[in-house]
Amino acid sequence: MANAFLKKLFGDSSTKEIKKIEPMVKAVEALEAEYGALSDEALKAKTQQFKDRYQQGETLDDLLPEAFAACREAAWRVLGMKPYRVQVIGGIVLHQGRIAEMKTGEGKTLVATLPAYLNALAGKGVHIVTVNDYLAKRDAEWMGQVHEFLGLKVGVVLNSMTSEERQEAYKCDITYVTNNELGFDYLRDNMVIYKEQLVLRGLHYAIIDEVDSVLIDEARTPLIISGQSGKSTALYEMCDLLARQMKRGDDVQELTKMDAIMGVVQEETGDFVVNEKDKIINLTAAGMEKVERFFHIDNFADPENLFRDKDYVVKDDQVLIVDEFTGRIMPGRRYSDGLHQAIEAKEHVKVKRESKTLASITFQNFFNLFDKKCGMTGTALTEETEFREIYGMDVVVIPTNRPVIRKDLQDAVYKTKREKLNAIVNAVEEAHATGQPVLVGTITIEASEELSRMLTKRGIQHKVLNAKFHELEAEIVADAGVHGAVTIATNMAGRGTDIKLDEEARAA
Repeated sequence: MANAFLKKLFGDSSTKEIKKIEPMVKAVEALEAEYGALSDEALKAKTQQFKDRYQQGETLDDLLPEAFAACREAAWRVLGMKPYRVQVIGGIVLHQGRIAEMKTGEGKTLVATLPAYLNALAGKGVHIVTVNDYLAKRDAEWMGQVHEFLGLKVGVVLNSMTSEERQEAYKCDITYVTNNELGFDYLRDNMVIYKEQLVLRGLHYAIIDEVDSVLIDEARTPLIISGQSGKSTALYEMCDLLARQMKRGDDVQELTKMDAIMGVVQEETGDFVVNEKDKIINLTAAGMEKVERFFHIDNFADPENLFRDKDYVVKDDQVLIVDEFTGRIMPGRRYSDGLHQAIEAKEHVKVKRESKTLASITFQNFFNLFDKKCGMTGTALTEETEFREIYGMDVVVIPTNRPVIRKDLQDAVYKTKREKLNAIVNAVEEAHATGQPVLVGTITIEASEELSRMLTKRGIQHKVLNAKFHELEAEIVADAGVHGAVTIATNMAGRGTDIKLDEEARAA
């Protein structure tokens, strides 16, 4: 109670920060009529004038009110959208190298156009980082129109592009790119021999969308570039043969320190035991002997235990990794240390050569190389401490344009999985009967397919979105708001794709 009272009395830190920004917002709004009266030509000419003034010693902060006003007017003329007051506040927070927490549907994509335009005036390039290729392409084509209208060049980097195409895209004033492509381009640049082969031209300013996903969830995941090693692939086929002859033993309880002191010994059964939690297989003494006899060797390492349709999928005679954070397939990625080959052998697809690491970096280290970085997301306040300690960025919560009408209910907990699944299907059936569109989120592909089977049994028409159907992702998500639509999705569910409601759905 005392905490809430103090907050009311002194305001929380975000409210204080927004108060400090208020004069800048007013300065932007004061120019609205003046910029609205300019002809298209006069508005476009502003870009060169701003660049000249920057070269003559004015700072980006000096230029901010006019640059934001020009960008707002351009967005209105090109897209028929004029950034609201709260979006201008968000843009200023991003320009300051901080994190703007904005609720879902507050138009983060449009917010990014403002600081991107202002910072592009310095001529060193701006990277707008998104979580997937679809968003990078969509935003570059959609929001890029505003910047192109103002005379800036906009580029996009996609997974399928050649080095030459990437070079051209990074030469643009503003480049839309995914975190993975950007990170790998940086690694490849560190391996080139000639300066002309570099694709990036510097790491000046990054605006990161879904910043918590990129800088916190995936921060420690290393990006690895590997080359071929000389090991034979036949070994993995032999391992598969051996694995099929091994018998799984009973799970053993962990021994306490006291048990160890008292000399308690646990009886082992079978050739191997599985630790489900840490995904580790340990061979028993009998299993160890079997392996050593089979290979005529003295030692053995534990391969990890990964599951089909959860950690990877098999498609077109290939084992494809599913990203645990985004639920998407990661094209061209392979597990290291021979693990990928072991899975290929198990799934009876062509075993490819093992690779060795040539270059590696984590997102945490990579994004700290930028002169300035900022980010936006719907959920950042919970990780504010990490953002501050690791990246030196603070979080400012931006108020919504209109009051939020969404209801966030308490979690429901069930004793068994069966009860939980039945409750989900019942809830779907109930809402579906009223014509309300329903979206069900699951963590794994396996779970999405299990729910799908249950809904089919009840005769409920639905669509499934997971890494197996990623080509249709945007389409499925865009249609999820049609009345009577039922969509089951894993955590890849179209981050950043707008779900438009039709009139019947609104009424329901």
